[in-house]
Amino acid sequence: MSVFSGMSRPMKAAGVVLIGVAIIAAVIGGVTALSGDGSNEAGPSGTSSTPPGTSGSSSAPTSPSSPPPSSTSTNPPSPTPPPTSPAPGQPTTGQPGQPGDQQASNKWVTVRVFNNSTIKGLAARAKDDFAGSGWNVTEVSNYSQGVIPATTAYYRPGTDEEAAAKQLAQEFGFKAEPRFAGIQDATPGVIVIVTNNYESGHKGS
Repeated sequence: MSVFSGMSRPMKAAGVVLIGVAIIAAVIGGVTALSGDGSNEAGPSGTSSTPPGTSGSSSAPTSPSSPPPSSTSTNPPSPTPPPTSPAPGQPTTGQPGQPGDQQASNKWVTVRVFNNSTIKGLAARAKDDFAGSGWNVTEVSNYSQGVIPATTAYYRPGTDEEAAAKQLAQEFGFKAEPRFAGIQDATPGVIVIVTNNYESGHKGS
C-alpha cells in the first residue's frame, strides 16, 4: 500500500512537494560539502596560512633592511687628540736646550788675541784656552799702543761680536766692552787683549 493511501488529493500533492524539496536540499548539501577548498583553515601552530606579501601580512615590518635606530647613536664621537708638537715653521721659544744651542752658535765669530802684559806667550796660552772651548781663534799677536788695565773682550755694538764677546768674557772670567777709539776700525771680530790678570785655563761660572 502506498504512503499516500488514505490521503486526500491535496495532501498527496503537498507530500510529493515536500519529499522533492527534501531530496533537492540533500543533493545541494552534498555538493557543497564536496566542493569546499579549505581557504579558511589555519596554518601550523595556529598561524595564518595566507602567503607572505598579501594583505594578510600587514602586521609584518615594511622595511626589514633598515638598521636598528640605536646603530647610529651608541658610539660617542671620538675626541680630537691634543696637539703634540708645534706646526712646522713655528718658533720653538722655551724648548729645552735652546740656551746651549744659542751659545754654541756664537762661537763661529772670529776671535783675535793680543798680549798687553809682561808675561811672554800669554796670548798664545789664552788662544789655546779659547780654541779648546770651541772658539774660532784666528790670530795671536801683541798690543803695544797703550796699557790696558785688565783683560777685556772688545766688540762692535749691534753686531754678532757683542753676544760672542760677552759669552767669551763670562766663560773665562774677564770683562766685555765696546771697542775703544784705538781699535775702532780694526778688522771685524772679537778682539781680546790679555793682561797680567789673565789666568790661563780659568773659566768663570
